[in-house]
Amino acid sequence: MNTWLLFAVVSAASALHLSGQEEFHFRSWMAQHSKVYSTKEYDDRLQIFTENRRKIDKHNEGNHSFTMALNQFSDMTFSEFRKSFLWSEPQNCSATKGNYVSGNGPHPDSIDWRKKGNYVTDVKNQGSCGSCWTFSTTGCLESVTAIASGKLISLAEQQLVDCAQDFNNHGCNGGLPSQAFEYIMYNKGLMTEKDYPYTAFEGPCVYKPELASAFVKEVVNITAYDEMGMVDAVATRNPVSFAFEVTPDFMLYHQGVYTSAKCHNTQDKVNHAVLAVGYGQDNGTPYWIVKNSWSSSWGIHGYFLIERGKNMCGLAACSSFPVV
Repeated sequence: MNTWLLFAVVSAASALHLSGQEEFHFRSWMAQHSKVYSTKEYDDRLQIFTENRRKIDKHNEGNHSFTMALNQFSDMTFSEFRKSFLWSEPQNCSATKGNYVSGNGPHPDSIDWRKKGNYVTDVKNQGSCGSCWTFSTTGCLESVTAIASGKLISLAEQQLVDCAQDFNNHGCNGGLPSQAFEYIMYNKGLMTEKDYPYTAFEGPCVYKPELASAFVKEVVNITAYDEMGMVDAVATRNPVSFAFEVTPDFMLYHQGVYTSAKCHNTQDKVNHAVLAVGYGQDNGTPYWIVKNSWSSSWGIHGYFLIERGKNMCGLAACSSFPVV
């Protein structure tokens, strides 16, 4: 390390009343995530990182069903994170009327569609765009199509970002999988990710119908707050798209069954869409197995577990899947 850089590091740590060890942790994290900052930004990010690290340590010292850890978001405040990765405004889940007819069971104690066959694509990365709804949509349609046809194809989130606005979706500012499925149904198809690559920015719609590779015949909406309907659908049909409310501790989730006393359980507060690929139970606590879109380096290789049976964070408020 050159003399000037060493002086800058020591000065930053002194000004922020941070220890050399905290500085070392930050620089190690920077190297791991290929982060580079200006001198001014370095000080700010060091402070935020240190505060996040202390929150993680305090949480992990307590008696919780999940642990937190440093990840690619550890230099961000939750306010910054929310602006970049979550919906900027709540979506109108109540506009989708439930039409799913649930069976009577019995349901298996656990199910994981990743283990039933080649039915779930790899975890993707939405980048700094509130397009989680598109990844929930493609993830679900990819799985439903694979279960029906035996062919697992990665589908185009970017087409939904660019083209689905007429169905009350808003590109990088949010949308709902149920409304995206409607778009695909009336638009008569969705292209592959290869043919319509993801950019994480909203652009002009360049959909080519002749290249459509996946189709929707019907959109199935599970009745709001009917979590057992979700269980029935995942157990007997396929993975299911759903939305829930992300609050600050979820940003730094690492592993275990996520629960929260701070999130809400109503339709008007959900701000992130994901994909339930299964469910199970851990030490008496039932949970959902959920595919996220923040890369495989977040959480449990890109997945998380969230408590099942309590409409945790509104997860049963608006869930859906397509029929192909």
